[in-house]
Amino acid sequence: MRYINLLLFILLFSGCRAQENNLLLEKKQISDLSNTPVYSRLTEQVDGQTVWKEAYKYIDDIEMYSIVYKSDGLRVRGFMVTPKKEGNFPGIIYNRGGNRDFGSLKIAHAAITMGRIANEGYVVIASQYRGNAGSEGKEEFGGSDVNDVINLTQVLEEIESVDTDKIGMYGWSRGGMMTYIALTKTDKIKAAVVGGAVSDNFLTIKDRPEMETKVLAELIPDYEANKEKELTKRSAIKWADKFPKNVPILMLHGNADWRVKPEQSLTLAMEFEKYRVPYRLLIFEGGDHGITEHRKEVNEQVIRWFDKYLKIGEPLPNMEYHGR
Repeated sequence: MRYINLLLFILLFSGCRAQENNLLLEKKQISDLSNTPVYSRLTEQVDGQTVWKEAYKYIDDIEMYSIVYKSDGLRVRGFMVTPKKEGNFPGIIYNRGGNRDFGSLKIAHAAITMGRIANEGYVVIASQYRGNAGSEGKEEFGGSDVNDVINLTQVLEEIESVDTDKIGMYGWSRGGMMTYIALTKTDKIKAAVVGGAVSDNFLTIKDRPEMETKVLAELIPDYEANKEKELTKRSAIKWADKFPKNVPILMLHGNADWRVKPEQSLTLAMEFEKYRVPYRLLIFEGGDHGITEHRKEVNEQVIRWFDKYLKIGEPLPNMEYHGR
């Protein structure tokens, strides 16, 4: 009898340990959007009935969740969107822009930005970053909070429908900066897309001095004492040689972007040239920070890139100089 009790104890202890090791702590489905601010944007009246607008009919084919996961021992909040159908799907980590409440993820991001990608056959997951939207800890604008992005690769391992050999990363603005940093710290990412990405915070300060006083100095620990070092850590232009040579990067930028001047992507592209990092740079004429003037083409380019390197699994481009 004591052997049976011992076996039961071992099984119970092992189960508790496995639960402790799980990073995904909570997953709550968002099944009713009718009381959310974005609902009126997504719907229209047809014959007295409220229906999804044509562009958003895919919402019936996806499932949205608010999540809480563990990152460096902190409870961090975010969203996850999955196809409603069964399957084994590539995963995409979406990195939001902004800082603190500005740019924080809303249900609109889950339904539209993440939802459109999920509808194409991807499991999309995103972090609010520590210190934001009820998450524990303190945001550092590209410091230890980069771990909140990297740890999502482990969270995806706990989702049965995800093929963890096929994980991509997609970041916009500050989220592009987070993507750049993450690519030098993990080998889990197989393809990346960035839009309006920050790659040179020294230039950001020159173009927008208020970013230093109202964001960088407030969020980066010991900023005044270690300014040069901390800005360098957050500026991919300074360490382009550290990028992996087996992760293709799609860079998108509007040439009328005042928040992050296109020079940042253009200059980084030249560094990628020097170190033979596989990339494609698309500059959109008259495009603002969100490239809203070309949103349809942007969405198509994003899906095409991930399909190419995650779903189809096309070989990496030959970055050696070649040809006649």
